[in-house]
Amino acid sequence: MKEEKFRFPGEEWIKVFKDELNQNSAYEEAAKDWEGDFRFIVTPGEELEKEMVFYVSLWHGKCRDAYMIPDRNSKETEFIYEGPYPNWKKLINGEIDPIKGILMRRFKLKGSMSTIMRYSRAAAELVRTASKVPTEFV
Repeated sequence: MKEEKFRFPGEEWIKVFKDELNQNSAYEEAAKDWEGDFRFIVTPGEELEKEMVFYVSLWHGKCRDAYMIPDRNSKETEFIYEGPYPNWKKLINGEIDPIKGILMRRFKLKGSMSTIMRYSRAAAELVRTASKVPTEFV
């Protein structure tokens, strides 16, 4: 039987990601003091022709909400993590570390870098969780 895959970025992928994150005890421990929300912006590249944006609300080791939003300006968040589609593929496949991705300018961060650095283990667990989602790229 073929494993169901979820298209990144998309509503179904985000729903599965949220469920996986809420079952990840390593993330829960690493982010137990974290309070903040993100806009994750996937800019066009390769097969992705238009910008895609999703919202994720993280609170004390849990994902309270996660869903697609119409565009980058439709919701205010504490953090914005943005990068081109090919780099998102590498991030989800575990080829780019989320913090090193910022430092190497493969991703842009808006928000407190010191806060992100303080929770680098939580960021790594976020990505590890994303890599567990059976993903189909556009």
